[in-house]
Amino acid sequence: MQSEKNKAVFLDRDGVINQERGEYTWLLEDFKLNDGLIEALKVFRKKKYLLIVISNQSGISKGVYKKEDAEYLHLHLSRIVRNQGVDLTEIYYCPHHPDISKCICRKPDSLLLEKALARFNLDAGQCYFIGDADRDIEAGRKAGVRTIKIEPNSSLRDVIHLVD
Repeated sequence: MQSEKNKAVFLDRDGVINQERGEYTWLLEDFKLNDGLIEALKVFRKKKYLLIVISNQSGISKGVYKKEDAEYLHLHLSRIVRNQGVDLTEIYYCPHHPDISKCICRKPDSLLLEKALARFNLDAGQCYFIGDADRDIEAGRKAGVRTIKIEPNSSLRDVIHLVD
């Protein structure tokens, strides 16, 4: 007997979850959640979606900050939303930059989405990727998930109705 598949909302980090500043965000004092984020995450969870963050963090390979800095910020993000009654299922990030190392996990490639699809037994056709860049939309399409492109730093409240 085959188990029932899960569904997820994949979220880009900078510009979707938190303010896109035009430079790398790894320090807690620079990390500001976008308006409407918590409300939208609560609605997605109520609709039984897992919440998975997919983020490019090329500042690591460029030596701007360390892997531990990104992971500390992600722990901070998880705690913030958990304190508001929402649990993030997972946070995946690519530490590579194409000028420094080649990989297939950096968006617009879809390895991180595919990894999550397999790990959490997700039905790609019931999943969404919300991003603010063409590379997010391309990665989502490569993985076979529905995509929603938003303006950077806009409120996720505006797209809640698009996720059924």
